[in-house]
Amino acid sequence: MKKILFAVLAATVVVATGCVKTVADTSAFATTWGKDTVAGRYQRSLDQVYQASLTVVQVNGVLIKEYIPHDNTNAVRAIESKINQRNVYISVESVDPKTTQVSVQARTKWGTRDLDLVHELEKQIALQLVR
Repeated sequence: MKKILFAVLAATVVVATGCVKTVADTSAFATTWGKDTVAGRYQRSLDQVYQASLTVVQVNGVLIKEYIPHDNTNAVRAIESKINQRNVYISVESVDPKTTQVSVQARTKWGTRDLDLVHELEKQIALQLVR
């Protein structure tokens, strides 16, 4: 009976876990679904918002990689980093010549979302743009 119960529990865990697409156009392990991204739009150039995002990442954690996602033009840039033992993904996209959108997403190593960190980082990017 214990073996059957364990097998059912293991199957449930396997079915309940999976991957989600990140804002940086990659995949990440996930055990929870729902809102895990916060976006903000600013009347700044792509380069200004991207530099502010890099500064926030470097102040708070470690930059893992920065790149231009596939199938996009130079109007989209992405950052992958590690902050507070969370995998953080940031996408900076030019909406029009005067407006840029930044999207921030964070996942724990167990695949759960961290909306508090996401909100804090997006707020720090906005404050960095004011400086």
